[in-house]
Amino acid sequence: MLAELKNSLWQQFGASIDMLLNAIEACPETLYWNNKRFFYTAYHVAVFLDYYLTLPPTDFEPQLPFTIVEQENMPEEALDDVLPNEHYPQEQLLDYLKLSKKKCHSVITGLEENGNPRFVEDVEVGKMDYSLIEILLYNLRHVQHHSAQLNAILRKEGLDPPKWVARVY
Repeated sequence: MLAELKNSLWQQFGASIDMLLNAIEACPETLYWNNKRFFYTAYHVAVFLDYYLTLPPTDFEPQLPFTIVEQENMPEEALDDVLPNEHYPQEQLLDYLKLSKKKCHSVITGLEENGNPRFVEDVEVGKMDYSLIEILLYNLRHVQHHSAQLNAILRKEGLDPPKWVARVY
């Protein structure tokens, strides 16, 4: 049963990450640089994909650094207070996501029947305390949610969004 769970979870999580990669790759360079909402969304999901795969989360070190800002200093297009230190090029963001995809595969293949670590944030406000399986499912849903937002931006700009990815192997 564990082997089937790991295989199924990877096939679906990997597909979700591929859909995110495809949405970012489908974005023309001018749109990527000019549409701040697209960039902030892509950056946000890349950072949190990596963060939610880091156990314990206190060990998290983002590949593309950010600064936490006060809400009144957030740009209108930003999703949250986690602001990138620069507008990173598409290739850097894609490379970061590809590294996180490998990290995700490693976390999933490392699942055990018992004794898996928990994802527990060391903060009181909005504290997260999830089993490894639950944080993986939470993370998968988060990736898919923002992939859909990126595809909606592409559609709004008159572009064809990437096709559905059913699974990866």
